[in-house]
Amino acid sequence: MYKVLNDPALRRRVDALMSKMSVSQKIGQMTQADRMTCSPEDVKRYHLGSVLSGAGSCPGNNLPSDWVKMNDALWAASMKKDAHHVPIPILYGIDAIHGNNNVRGATIFPHNIGLGAANDTDLLARIAAVTAREVLATGLDWAFAPNLAVARDNHWGRNYESYAEDPDIVSRYASVMVNTLQNTLGSESVVACVKHWVGDGGTSHGIDQGDTRLDWKELEQVHIKPYYAALKAGALTVMASFSSWNGEKCHANKFLLTDVLKHKMGFDGFVISDMQGIDYISDDFYLAVEKGVNAGIDMFMVPENWRAFIENLQNHVEMGSVPMERINDAVRRILSVKFAYGLFDKPRPAERPWSNHHSFGSAAHRDVAREAVRKSLVLLKNNNNILPLKKDARIIVAGKNADNCGNQCGGFTIDWQGVSGNSSIEGGTSVWQGIQAVAKHCELSTHTHGLDANPELHDVAIVVIGELPYAEGLGDIREGDDIIVEAGSLVNGQLNILEPCGNSLELCQLYPDDLETIQNIAKKGIPIVAVLLSGRPLVINLELDAATAFVAAWLPGSEGQGVSDVLFGDYDFQGKLSFSWPRQTHPPVNKGDKQYDPLFPYGYGLTYSKEKTRSAYRRRLGLA
Repeated sequence: MYKVLNDPALRRRVDALMSKMSVSQKIGQMTQADRMTCSPEDVKRYHLGSVLSGAGSCPGNNLPSDWVKMNDALWAASMKKDAHHVPIPILYGIDAIHGNNNVRGATIFPHNIGLGAANDTDLLARIAAVTAREVLATGLDWAFAPNLAVARDNHWGRNYESYAEDPDIVSRYASVMVNTLQNTLGSESVVACVKHWVGDGGTSHGIDQGDTRLDWKELEQVHIKPYYAALKAGALTVMASFSSWNGEKCHANKFLLTDVLKHKMGFDGFVISDMQGIDYISDDFYLAVEKGVNAGIDMFMVPENWRAFIENLQNHVEMGSVPMERINDAVRRILSVKFAYGLFDKPRPAERPWSNHHSFGSAAHRDVAREAVRKSLVLLKNNNNILPLKKDARIIVAGKNADNCGNQCGGFTIDWQGVSGNSSIEGGTSVWQGIQAVAKHCELSTHTHGLDANPELHDVAIVVIGELPYAEGLGDIREGDDIIVEAGSLVNGQLNILEPCGNSLELCQLYPDDLETIQNIAKKGIPIVAVLLSGRPLVINLELDAATAFVAAWLPGSEGQGVSDVLFGDYDFQGKLSFSWPRQTHPPVNKGDKQYDPLFPYGYGLTYSKEKTRSAYRRRLGLA
């Protein structure tokens, strides 16, 4: 672990700087505002320590040059020196969780659920390196990644942000992601932020921001375990979880934030709150500020009400309800991270070597994403060895997700809830476009439900089905409001409950058009290769029965041609389930359950045939 606060030279620099700072300047360092609610003048006037972009917030035309220009102006304001302001460079934070997914033309990688199925640490390291470069290309410093949630219920709307239901894969990935993003804290590095501390993947009924009811032993063995690996790798920042543990809000839980994370585990970077996370500690924002600071949060993501946060915290310091010792500890941690990252020694964003770099969205970066798509695909069914397909087969491609780059990227892409269509995903290719590039005789169905499929014209159908984009609580699956009432009665604080995206894990209930399309084509005797785009395993019994082959493609990102690479045999399937696949909606099914009865078990994944080599099955296809 990189012991930030134990570096004597760094500590001397921090102490020297803090000796020059007023209480107002220290509180400013603890404050993170959204770019839409603060100006460069505000950064200087209020001594803000950080700015972020949330919920799709972007400058100008959302090009790298726009981001560089914006952050350069904010940085310049933070570095002005006068009698009332000590120059301290800001950290700019962004949700770069599957590439720098907020920016036009970025390389968008598969969401974490797909990368967990790939189970390839070398690949993950290259993904993290590309992500860091594409964040740096926009002049930014801080990625709110990786997410170390161990998701245990597919009803959770953030399921796709989790690598696996088992903490072992998450732990291995945590180390790789942190090591590569931070990259010895050199010029090719960004500050990593592991999230969300802790237990967000274990909430009852999969309610986003809900309550994780576990004893300490299980919390530590399942949900805390990946953080040990992340901290050993030197993670500089940790984000607190919206969720609660046994009824107590993580944002107000001194035992978890201070006693466990900082003292027992030795974390010496800083803890940041989640988006307006302290708002839900108490009905009284003034009281919420006190509880959050005293619990151990160091920097506060208060995108809109940051002025009120500053005023309230100043009042608490004056009244003694927040001791100055806690303020100094928080600021020392924040400044230590900035010094350790070399932020004080870096040139302004416009002059940094990676700003506006030509590699942003480049073919080389997209090749890594395309490889990630190939390795993440999981083959669930392959009757009659219909796969791999021959490139000269007569193919009809159908389904709502066949030619839709936005849908295949999922949430947290350009906008918080994602986008639909091809126009917003610049430089990418849809699944259909990837098929079209390699298959000699293929056509895209022009009918919503595949009614133009014709057995006299088509040898096989590829039907691309699945979910539409969603993020966070808006992706929850809830079967009734009673579970919300139950959860709310057990939590000490507020629940920020959003409207769910559905009330059933059954695909045929969520998206009945998908089953209708498959059945329409199957009735005509045309064999079907179903490709499911989803952020979680869904109950697919009817769709699976009607298809000849079935592929779980997760949310593959911008490089849809990675799907066709495998369907046509240029590469074999490698993905194995990192989440058990349910045969029914209840109960949640996870590896290690006493009564373990999944449709497909953890680690399941077919390959093309008993032929062990790529050359063998290529010879069978007449391709070699």
